[in-house]
Amino acid sequence: MANLSSLAKDTAIYGLSSIIGRFLNYLLVPLYTHYMPTQSGDYGISTNVYAYTVLILVLLTFGMETTLFRYANDEKEQPDTVFSTGFALIALLTTLFLVIIFGFITPIAGHLGYSEHHEYLLMMAVVVAMDALQALPFSYLRFQKRAIHFALLKLLFIFFSIALNIIYFVLLGKTSVFYVFAINLVCTSLISLLFIPELFKIKWHFDSTLLWKMLSYSWPILILGIAGSLNQVADKIIFPLVYPSKTEANIQLGIYGSCVKIAMIMALITQAFRYAYEPIVFAKSKDGDKNEYYAVAMKFYLIFTLLAFLCVMGYIDILQYILGKGYREGMQVVPIVMAAEIMMGVYFNLSFWYKLIDKTIYGAWFSLAGCIVLFAVNIWGIPRYSYMACAWGGFAGYATAMILSYIVGQIKNPIPYPMKSMAVYVLMTILFFFVMQQVPENWHILLKLGINSLLILAFVTYIIHHDLPLKSLPVVGRYFK
Repeated sequence: MANLSSLAKDTAIYGLSSIIGRFLNYLLVPLYTHYMPTQSGDYGISTNVYAYTVLILVLLTFGMETTLFRYANDEKEQPDTVFSTGFALIALLTTLFLVIIFGFITPIAGHLGYSEHHEYLLMMAVVVAMDALQALPFSYLRFQKRAIHFALLKLLFIFFSIALNIIYFVLLGKTSVFYVFAINLVCTSLISLLFIPELFKIKWHFDSTLLWKMLSYSWPILILGIAGSLNQVADKIIFPLVYPSKTEANIQLGIYGSCVKIAMIMALITQAFRYAYEPIVFAKSKDGDKNEYYAVAMKFYLIFTLLAFLCVMGYIDILQYILGKGYREGMQVVPIVMAAEIMMGVYFNLSFWYKLIDKTIYGAWFSLAGCIVLFAVNIWGIPRYSYMACAWGGFAGYATAMILSYIVGQIKNPIPYPMKSMAVYVLMTILFFFVMQQVPENWHILLKLGINSLLILAFVTYIIHHDLPLKSLPVVGRYFK
């Protein structure tokens, strides 16, 4: 229980910083969707370019974040040496990346459709390079259980970004996507500078023997990461390439990208859980009750993500006003994308069986299978069904990876997941969501919200009655018998 308490505390810290950060980031969505008109396609350009940065970041970090936890927890290795060796590799890859981008920017920009806007790609190349260099220091803060320091740096980035966006878009009336990229560059540079004192605290030592061991562990994670990131962003990369009209593609992609932001509350919960859970998993890998712990953690992850799903869908009539009027037509993708994100989180939980036995190649195969399904659905569906194909492609891809990981995992390293109990929660969520969808559109919004609130309350009551009695809660639990 001590480990579960630690998981809950760290998840709360990471989650609070992520929730506050994501909430503030949500303020940028109405700002961008109100100040960048739908027909300009600028929000679609932003969505497309950021999709590339997600994939490039995975390549540059080379799976070293998870690898750091694996070897820093090894009693035979010095954590600082593990950090130094991994950081040296990332620094080398980042340098090569910048040389290639700046040396061949003209053909690269032309191929991606930005021949008249080299500056977009150059700015984001520098941003993604700095993000890659920050990745391992952020992971080291997690390894050191310095959750508050981690959270403060993340929040500083968000607050600074919000302030600059308000200045440029609201006060100065700017409407170009250029300022989105420029502000990101400035804010990322600030966080990079603040990491310099942390780097001076490291006892730097490069170990070539250790590097080869780390690479043998990380390269399947790299494949896993590439496939995983493609599952997240391939639709946004593919869309302009296969949609019949390039101009209309940016418009449609902007609508899809803005609506996906609302669904990203699920990614936020998964990220907060991952930040806290990953270090604990490797630290607990030697304990006799580890499988029971993993099973319980999976169940509670599923419970709270399903609750988040119901909350978002229950109040979607209010949340839609986050977006500018021209972007709201894509709201039907929200439940599909949220369901896909839940499956991605379940897949993350399932992934530890192969990470703990150093068989990360399995994760690469599972993710590649999911990626193939996603590509197939998107390439076939986007010309026919526009961004709805993107939503269903992600759903199908994550479902494929999740199911494969569970089946093989239960053969190779069985974990006693409480499947019946979890299935009850899934079926309840489907039923309640179905009821929410059946409420007539012409009913008064307060009546609809009241019905949805009662359904959410019923779900919470079931949680309290069966799995999380109020007396078990920290601090406030003593007030309940």
